[in-house]
Amino acid sequence: MANEADMSSWTDLLHSSTKLLEQAAHSAQFPPLQRNLDQLETLSKKLKAKSLRSEDPSQSIAATRLLAREGINAEQLARDLKSFELKTTYEDVFPAEAATVEEYLQQVHEMWMISAIQEAQKDNVKGFDDYMLKVLQDDWQKEKRDFLQSLSRISTLPRVNASDSSARASHSGQIIPAASSAQVSAGQSSMEIMPYGSKHLQEKKASVYAEVVKNLNSAREHASPFKPATAFKGAYESLSFPSSGSKSVSMQKIWHLLQTMMGEDAVLPRNVSARMSLVIGARRHLEFGHEKFVMETIQNHPAQAALGGAVGNLQKIRAFLRVRLRDYGVLDFDSADARRQPPIDTTWQQIYFCLRTGYYDDARNVAQSSRASYNFAPQLLEWINTGGLVSAKTAAAASEECEKILRMGDRGGRAAYDKKKLLLYAIVSGSRRQIDRLIRDLPNLFNTIEDFLWFQLCAVHDGPSGSSASILNDSPVPYTLDDLQMYLNKFEPSYYTKNGKDPLVYPYVLLLSVQLLPAVLYLSKETGEEGFNIDAVHIAITLADRGILSESGGAGQKLGAMDTLAEASSVIRQYGSAYLRAGNLSMALEYYVQAAAGVGGGQISWTGGGSLDQQRQRSLMLNQLLTELLLRDGGIYLLLGPRGCGEEGELRRFFRDATSKRQFLLEAARQCQEAGLYDKAIEVHRRVGAFAMALDTVNKLLSEAISTVLRGRSDGQSRTAGLIHLGNEIVEMYNYFPETSLQAREHVLQQQTILRQLEAVLSIHECARANQHLDALRETAKLPFLPLDPRAPDISIEIFQNLSPYVQACVPDLLRVALTCLDNVTDTDGSLRALRTKIANFLAINMHRNWPRDLYEKVARTL
Repeated sequence: MANEADMSSWTDLLHSSTKLLEQAAHSAQFPPLQRNLDQLETLSKKLKAKSLRSEDPSQSIAATRLLAREGINAEQLARDLKSFELKTTYEDVFPAEAATVEEYLQQVHEMWMISAIQEAQKDNVKGFDDYMLKVLQDDWQKEKRDFLQSLSRISTLPRVNASDSSARASHSGQIIPAASSAQVSAGQSSMEIMPYGSKHLQEKKASVYAEVVKNLNSAREHASPFKPATAFKGAYESLSFPSSGSKSVSMQKIWHLLQTMMGEDAVLPRNVSARMSLVIGARRHLEFGHEKFVMETIQNHPAQAALGGAVGNLQKIRAFLRVRLRDYGVLDFDSADARRQPPIDTTWQQIYFCLRTGYYDDARNVAQSSRASYNFAPQLLEWINTGGLVSAKTAAAASEECEKILRMGDRGGRAAYDKKKLLLYAIVSGSRRQIDRLIRDLPNLFNTIEDFLWFQLCAVHDGPSGSSASILNDSPVPYTLDDLQMYLNKFEPSYYTKNGKDPLVYPYVLLLSVQLLPAVLYLSKETGEEGFNIDAVHIAITLADRGILSESGGAGQKLGAMDTLAEASSVIRQYGSAYLRAGNLSMALEYYVQAAAGVGGGQISWTGGGSLDQQRQRSLMLNQLLTELLLRDGGIYLLLGPRGCGEEGELRRFFRDATSKRQFLLEAARQCQEAGLYDKAIEVHRRVGAFAMALDTVNKLLSEAISTVLRGRSDGQSRTAGLIHLGNEIVEMYNYFPETSLQAREHVLQQQTILRQLEAVLSIHECARANQHLDALRETAKLPFLPLDPRAPDISIEIFQNLSPYVQACVPDLLRVALTCLDNVTDTDGSLRALRTKIANFLAINMHRNWPRDLYEKVARTL
């Protein structure tokens, strides 16, 4: 139907067009035009579009006027406007008139919940993306630092002077010439690579620490006083490293802690054990730090502190309290008239902060002068005089007072001050029950970890955890160092270091709680650019020298005394071996000496003190480490000097008597032989006067060299010539040696005889190689240790019983050469046939020797 309608419309249009064409056919005004249907359709569309633009211009004109009235350029707006977006509001979505109030509110609530969830999802996605980007950046920075650090370590390895190393090894008679030892004898204390200003941080630290180690060893050798912790602290401070403001613990702070724990800056009480001495030293370090904090607080608030010209310790504490308690009103020591305004009683605050700052005398004076602390004064006096080891009666009374204070609770206006009173009584009581209760019930009692540890160290009593004597006496169980260590080790290292942001806090806490070896081992694993592993080695040296590593502890790590010393000594030894690999033997020796002294008990080992087991361990390690140095190039020159057996070298520092030194050198020479370092073994034997042993080694090498000459090695002749020259030098040196026993002389003569026999065998081979066959046969027949003289009668005795194995090894080749010479010489008088018969008979007698089969076949062919 639609198609019929379209056809009828097209038919009417065609009929109308025909009529118009007929009417205009004869008009000259309108020329005839011909168009097809497609052209007509295109023209009609253009005409329609033109008519639409001109239909209603009033709306466009009105809009332009409106924009112009507002100061907007319509043409520029049309040119700049690219797109726009229409947004609906919730009123449009939820018309209020279409629902009840409850439904409308429910819709609004759901809409806001969905919006909140969507916003939270967006925030989570954005936060996750930011976190992953930060992690990637941190990983990249870490990888970049590690890579640059590895490059720095490679480029900063100590370099041995190439000219010095090439100068070593001259003629065979002098193993270590003096010219080759310039680098070793210079005694460099550090790894010298490039100018000081361009050194890496770790190199500068290693350099200044190494100088302190040398001074420490020198002082111990001469029994001179030396304070290693103070020296290392001064060396670290001399580097002038920039302070890390964001980190609470620096290496300088750790060195000061060690200084106080060692008692190098003050005299520690003598009537306490070694562990308690360390605890008191750690407590004094914390008190020193709090004194600095008090002075900084006063300097930052001079007006509120009102210190004036007073410089007494108590005046400083009161000035500090004026700042600390500035919001509490008038303090008792500043009140002129107590009747007008009741002042704040600061008795317990003054006592606590005097003790916290180390002002014990002022704390005692305040306690004795105040009515509030009248009963506490004698207990405090006993605690101060005994170093914290009060009697059981005093401890029980203080513990009972703690119970009383806790039962009373925190009353209004007294809470903060009663807590200081509670802390003081808990310190005097030293009761594990009270300490654990305070930690559990009042977790916010301390502002810093230093305050917490100071309180714990003040309450620590000497003795094992859970003493049975205390339980039987019905007195409070004392709080011990083991209890403190177990509590601190409940937390991971990351808890203390804030996930690595403050890396020294954890070893600082370990040292404060007298966990010495765990602190050293933790620091030794820190291989960052700060070089904490270098500090760990020298902390281990300081602790080992004092002989207190056996007092170390730690939860789950109950090592024996010798195991603890061995662990620390291993850290020192590994560090020294780095110098050894770098070629700095002199500095490696200094650290090796400290490693041996560590297992021997430290300072006392230098004077022969310590237990028998410690002395034995020190001797074994020292011998082992010195032998390790001796086996290195330049080691003999370093330890023994240019001549002699150690009188002019470093070995004189460690062996006072000649017997022990000789035994060490002989054992070292034996190890050199086992390691194939025959040249070093010969040199050591020469230095120590063991000429027979030196000749024995020369003869062994000469016998092997003769075999290599026959096998065509190019360096065989020079090697044999050098060995014969070396053997002759040893014989000549023996002739001028002042002290020789009859037995030693016999041994030397035996080895000299073997040397001459090998020399004769070598000359026969040289004649044969020069085609001097007749001379070679004459020399063979003259050999006294072989029955080959044609003019001598036949003997069948076993001459090999007294012949050296080194000469025996040369006989088969010697006989083979003799048979070859016989084949190349004409027998004119029958003597050569007699010689051939002698050789055949000799081989027949020694059929059991398992000599080469071709030798027997050669004899059989010639007969």
